[in-house]
Amino acid sequence: MRVALMTARSAAALRHLDVLESEAVHIFREVAGEFERPVLLFSGGKDSIVMLHLALKAFAPAPVPFALLHVDTGHNFPEVLEYRDRTVAEHGLRLHVASVQDYIDRGVLRERPDNTRNPLQTLPLTEKIAAERFDAVFGGGRRDEEKARAKERVFSLRDEFGGWDPRRQRPELWNLYNGRHAPGEHVRVFPLSNWTELNVWQYIARHGIAVPEIYYAHEREVFHRGGMWLSAGIWGGPKEAEAVEKRMVRFRTVGDMSCTGAVLSQARTVEDVIAEIAGSRVTERGATRADDRLSEAAMEDRKREGYF
Repeated sequence: MRVALMTARSAAALRHLDVLESEAVHIFREVAGEFERPVLLFSGGKDSIVMLHLALKAFAPAPVPFALLHVDTGHNFPEVLEYRDRTVAEHGLRLHVASVQDYIDRGVLRERPDNTRNPLQTLPLTEKIAAERFDAVFGGGRRDEEKARAKERVFSLRDEFGGWDPRRQRPELWNLYNGRHAPGEHVRVFPLSNWTELNVWQYIARHGIAVPEIYYAHEREVFHRGGMWLSAGIWGGPKEAEAVEKRMVRFRTVGDMSCTGAVLSQARTVEDVIAEIAGSRVTERGATRADDRLSEAAMEDRKREGYF
């Protein structure tokens, strides 16, 4: 009886993935037909990897009809940057990079006291969108990640400064998306809105999609700060009183090394990761992103300014 129940649940999960995939493919095709200069945000993280896989599937056998964009904080995990560059070369894609370090070198942005560069990504992102005249920007945000992201629609209108106003959200009844925007405005598009972290990993498993190895358990030098295990690195950690330890960890999300924590884990395979996530009661951002702990409305405040 228990085996039959598990089999039924697995079959239901696969059918649900079919629905999510179909919805995402429809969104990609809708944007390609409605907008002139779309771009896909691609960091080499699992959500952007799945987005790219869906985009490749949506337009095959033709090439993806838009470029990729990465906002590089300068404190990214080397393994993730290597994956990004390898993927771009493999599929013959165009990659735009907006560099936070460049803005710091020019004196436009200043390092924060906590050395966290995640909040500094907004200006390079919005200026790159304006300079390249991108009118639709695909992002990997999911509604299960965080309260502010749960407020987003699939098509999210942004003003001429990239800012987000929840009051300007448009209804999306019957999967009808409204991409109208004034000159200078653009639309952020979230094909994975209705996915969960578990769905993303189930899809990765189903299609055998490669992801950076830091998503799986590995031994790493880390130190403990604010309830999280952080990696030592060029961003300035650890402090004098913080002891570096070798621990078996993995990352549920990847971003700026200064605010992205690891979780203690023995999950070495995609099946292990799926089992681990299925038993988790804390979202990936809640468990591993220090920048979201700055305030109750930290993410929403950044989104209003033009963040992802």
